[in-house]
Amino acid sequence: MPIINTNQHIIPIRIKKRWYKFWMRRSGWSRFGRFAMKMASLTAPPDIERIPLAYISNKGFGYISPKATLYHKQLDIGKNIFISDRVAIIQRKDSGSISLGNNISLLTNCLLETGQNGQISIGDKSSIHHNTVLKAYLNSIEIGSGVMIAANCALYSYNHEIVLGTPIREQPICSRGGIKIGDEAWLGTGVIVLDGAEIGHGAVIGAGSVVTSHIPDNAIAVGNPARVVKYRS
Repeated sequence: MPIINTNQHIIPIRIKKRWYKFWMRRSGWSRFGRFAMKMASLTAPPDIERIPLAYISNKGFGYISPKATLYHKQLDIGKNIFISDRVAIIQRKDSGSISLGNNISLLTNCLLETGQNGQISIGDKSSIHHNTVLKAYLNSIEIGSGVMIAANCALYSYNHEIVLGTPIREQPICSRGGIKIGDEAWLGTGVIVLDGAEIGHGAVIGAGSVVTSHIPDNAIAVGNPARVVKYRS
């Protein structure tokens, strides 16, 4: 039998709203501010259902789950951001910055990682869904505003050298260039975007596709490698 949390149904909605407002209006980076977000989440449904908490927070601070891992000294976070359970934002050696705009959602199990001068920037109102990985090394990952990235996607701004005669694990990483995703683009479930790829404004990438080059504005692309099949009309 599954375990069902019946507290969500027992507590009247008006009381839950008062509870959210009381604690989220005290949220912030301080120890008490983080404690306040934890208290607010006690009566809230999990994951995406907690996004409204980000909009009633103290001075637009947003909501950061107590179960998220933020290990990055060059992290710039905008207003009303939502960071769900088990999101990890990680800084490696010689890392560049990570910039997150306003009204961004990072859902459960996302990973954002930078190293070797790699940088990540995500524009306002973009959403990154469950189990998606963004790893920026040597070059940047630039995601525009209003971008939707579905679950299980992977964006890598680097690759490995594969010269014969040396184990691949011992070879240095390389990059053909950064990754750029234009405003209002949509990446379907399981899309992979490799170094040097660029996705245009309003473009749609079909589920399971692998993007290795340039996709024009408003194009619909599918396959491995992803190819344009038509344009949005």
